[in-house]
Amino acid sequence: MAEMGKGVTAGKLAINVQKRLTRAQEKVLQKLGKADETRDAAFEEMVSNFNKQMVEGSKLQKDLKTYVTAVKTLHDASRRLQDCLADMYEPDWFGKEEMDALAEDTDTLWLDYHQSITDKSVTSMDTYLTQFPDIKARIAKRDRKMVDFDSARHHFASLQKGKKKDEAKIAKAEEDLGRAQKIFEELNVELQDELPALWDSRVGVYVNTFQGLAGHQEKFHKDMSKLSQNLNDIMTKLEEQRQLNEEADISDSASSAPKRLGPPPSRPPPRPSPSPDPGQQQVSLFDDEASVPDSNTDSATTTTTQQIAVTNGSDGELPPGFIYKVKAIHDYDATDGDELELKMGDIVLVMGFDNPDEQDDGWLMGVKESKWLQEKDASAKGHSVMWKTQQSSPGQASCTGDREGGGWRLEAGSISYLSNNGSNSRKQDS
Repeated sequence: MAEMGKGVTAGKLAINVQKRLTRAQEKVLQKLGKADETRDAAFEEMVSNFNKQMVEGSKLQKDLKTYVTAVKTLHDASRRLQDCLADMYEPDWFGKEEMDALAEDTDTLWLDYHQSITDKSVTSMDTYLTQFPDIKARIAKRDRKMVDFDSARHHFASLQKGKKKDEAKIAKAEEDLGRAQKIFEELNVELQDELPALWDSRVGVYVNTFQGLAGHQEKFHKDMSKLSQNLNDIMTKLEEQRQLNEEADISDSASSAPKRLGPPPSRPPPRPSPSPDPGQQQVSLFDDEASVPDSNTDSATTTTTQQIAVTNGSDGELPPGFIYKVKAIHDYDATDGDELELKMGDIVLVMGFDNPDEQDDGWLMGVKESKWLQEKDASAKGHSVMWKTQQSSPGQASCTGDREGGGWRLEAGSISYLSNNGSNSRKQDS
């Protein structure tokens, strides 16, 4: 059995070799013009269209796959971008949950789009192109059978034209011709039916491919536009939240800052209070009485015609023994060498006496602030007082001088002011 199998294979191989030799000889004769060739111009045009259609379809398939690959790449880039945004988005920001859901919806949309164009457009083109290899092989077979037919036809004709006719050879050649013609014509007829139909089908294939692709693109971009609008809305709300928080911070800062109080009444009623720190007093002398306002009041009483302000501290270093400041309301010409020459508005830094026993009743010791700031010399101090004062109660001062012309006649010192009749007050003996 094995030997029979080998014999059959060897016989088929010999037949195939003989066919190839015969076809080669026929083609050579046809090219040399010594043998005619069966020609079919219509079929040749069909084959030309088929080759063109196959090339175009293969190119479209390749470009579609390139597009799908690009969509996949863009999907991956979009996913990484959305993941980055979701990771950076802090929990207390507006729309944290909406942002997470939006990232998930965006990823799903990309997946659906990629799958749709793969299943519909690419798969459709793959199916369309699967028929081309079979038809191409049948066209090649038809060409071979046509050569066989021509060879059989020429062999039969040569036997008939021979001087010595061998009826047996002629009969066999006629039989071979009939068989070759039948095989050729069957293939030829099949291809003549299929090739035009295949050529016409390309239009429908292109329509379905690009129409489906356009539909998927339209749906994808429409849904993506909604997600993009949602993202824009979330970002807008987040910016509004930021502005509100910024305004709230500014408002909190403003509310925590020290507030300026309005000026006190022109004649506030006196009230008992603990004796204030000398460096933090503010005393005003009125016609008949004076009081010490609250320490957080920073505007001086401006409606009275007779006053002296005593304020706390000064910028920079203060002289030793500094107690508080006083301001000259009017000019004062010194009458003794130990008195200060003052102009209206001069600031005097009041200090304690080196020896309290040397302090005269109603006098104060001080140095001009301008002198101190310029020379830092406390030796320029002098007696500086406006009036005889006594502490009637903690935080208050009252005049003990005499009435004259409707006003107080004050002790002459570092500060003086005009009385109601317009004359300068003069110092009295204590």
